[in-house]
Amino acid sequence: MTETSPRPLKVLAAMSGGVDSAVAAARAAEAGHDVTGVHLALSANPQSFRTGARGCCTIEDSRDARRAADVIGIPFYVWDLAERFREDVVDDFVAEYEAGRTPNPCLRCNEKIKFAALLDKALALGFDAVCTGHYARVLTHPDGTRELHRASDMAKDQSYVLGVLDDRQLAHAMFPLGDTETTKDEIRAEAERRGLAVAKKPDSHDICFIADGDTQGFLASRLGTAEGDIVDENGTRVGTHQGAYGFTIGQRKGLRIGHPAPDGKPRYVLDISPVDNTVTVGPRESLDIASLTAVRPRWCGTAPLTTGRYTAQLRAHGGECDVRAELAGDELRVAFDTPVRGVAPGQAVVLYDGTRVVGSATIATTRKPEPADATTREPEPADATTREPEPAGATVADAAVV
Repeated sequence: MTETSPRPLKVLAAMSGGVDSAVAAARAAEAGHDVTGVHLALSANPQSFRTGARGCCTIEDSRDARRAADVIGIPFYVWDLAERFREDVVDDFVAEYEAGRTPNPCLRCNEKIKFAALLDKALALGFDAVCTGHYARVLTHPDGTRELHRASDMAKDQSYVLGVLDDRQLAHAMFPLGDTETTKDEIRAEAERRGLAVAKKPDSHDICFIADGDTQGFLASRLGTAEGDIVDENGTRVGTHQGAYGFTIGQRKGLRIGHPAPDGKPRYVLDISPVDNTVTVGPRESLDIASLTAVRPRWCGTAPLTTGRYTAQLRAHGGECDVRAELAGDELRVAFDTPVRGVAPGQAVVLYDGTRVVGSATIATTRKPEPADATTREPEPADATTREPEPAGATVADAAVV
């Protein structure tokens, strides 16, 4: 279908103070949309400054966003969503770790803050869309239905953390960087050409509300310390810890076990039991997972009605794997063609049909493979949090913005 330029929209651009959101806002304005910039004040203590990789909650970040808005020539505001962020993201993060699960706060922030609290407020004020600097695409079919797709450049694709968006949220989402097949250096060069001072600002890689990057220290300050046992698969005590919440499935480093395993190979976290405050460790092959069940599914379109073949992504920076999935009531059941490793309850599984994001669900339980199952894929780092042709008859909804 021939692409047509969308009508000018009244757009609220979420500006974190980083280069991606600044360039996205600039492109939206350049495309003729009526753009207003907004910085979300998410920290209860915005005076705190991050060193190294930075978050998006400091006073310095809000000033960077304001300067970018001034250069672009758009109105700019700061909205205080700190209380909502604390309740929906930070408190949820702590509660999930306390329960022995491994959450992804970026997904929760996109679901509850940027495309719920922010979008609701934007629509109430008469805006048509919320624009962000995420690398993903929204495609529109002739009948007006929308789909979320991977970014044109897989190296920068961020569709995984947007897999929680539903139909209503997609209808008001704009991602001007999604069709960019350029390197991050070229995005920075574009920002420099536009006179945006954030062109050389470092990217953020840490959890934005943990200023020093010390997740275990952050959790300890809220949950306290509680000494417990580290045991092997036979239940033999091999070490101690100061809180089971400080571990995640698949973790290898920081176990502080005093003596090596009998075979001399590294040990990994296999299980976390908050009930008895016990962490179980064992060999890498014991991390093998053949299937999982996931709860609280959210669909970027119509929910799948029958068993289907998809690819799945389990981490923000992970690869895809082939799966068979079916929806049973409110529970998503996913079976891997080839067992995978290091899957933790609390993480999100995002299903794809080619480049299209089908939906997302929160992993609740996992099942180990039977002895005859196929060889396992190599594990991915525990801290990490293929392209097919585009569907016929779809157009890039934000093509005119890019």
